[in-house]
Amino acid sequence: MKISYNWLCSYLPTELSTTPEEIAELLTDSGLEVEGLEKIESVKGGLAGLVIGEVLEKTKHPDADKLSVTRVDVGQPESLQIVCGAANVAAGQKVVVALVGATLYPSVGEPFTIKKSKIRGVESHGMICAEDEIGLGQDHSGIMVLDPKATVGSEAKQYFELEDDYLLELNLTPNRADAMSHFGVARDLLAVYNIRKGTAYRLRKGTTYRLRKGTEYGLYRGENMPLAVGIKSGPIEVQVADTERCPRYAGIYISQVQVKPSPEWLQKRLRTIGVRPINNI
Repeated sequence: MKISYNWLCSYLPTELSTTPEEIAELLTDSGLEVEGLEKIESVKGGLAGLVIGEVLEKTKHPDADKLSVTRVDVGQPESLQIVCGAANVAAGQKVVVALVGATLYPSVGEPFTIKKSKIRGVESHGMICAEDEIGLGQDHSGIMVLDPKATVGSEAKQYFELEDDYLLELNLTPNRADAMSHFGVARDLLAVYNIRKGTAYRLRKGTTYRLRKGTEYGLYRGENMPLAVGIKSGPIEVQVADTERCPRYAGIYISQVQVKPSPEWLQKRLRTIGVRPINNI
């Protein structure tokens, strides 16, 4: 069973700040053997060496029709001259810039390091990045154009709110189906805390709980869509052929669902445990 440390902690009271190593030890002591603990980067390389820049000017490359020579402010005393091949680059854009020395991990292909270079006789001191070139997606139609409010010189990792996580591998026995979920593991972990600390902690499960210490906790669930309950009819008709063997039949019918990407916080959690996010369904 693969458990995300951040996901697990979302069910626990915030005052129970503990490390992944401590949680692994507590779970193993309680009977849920942790056989592996691994740090997971949401994006390989953590976007180290990448900053937010602003394109100050763009001119045509003197010796290449499809290249542009740009001057980019990256928050340093002097702006950088960068040769860019993207057709959508323009002055005034906020962009992601890989500085000289940064190693990029593209979505497809081998990692490569940015070096000071000459492209068709013009010096280039960095790279303006596309989404796929830094492992954030598959789009290679052009460079990433960011929100105009992005802070020049700030780290790209901070802008994209990257969140590292830890993956705990549990070796479950067949009788521990209750631990085949993050909530089930959190329940066991909290039982250990209650025994060892003697405090009435309770899990965060959507409803706000009031503890003995008078503190309130709630669980962030992302954006909730309103549901109209109590629908008595729908496109599916159910007929019970034998009311003795099936005295009651219950089901749920969901309508007006829009298929779209899952919220980013959920996509991050799924990636950590090795599940590829497809859509909200």
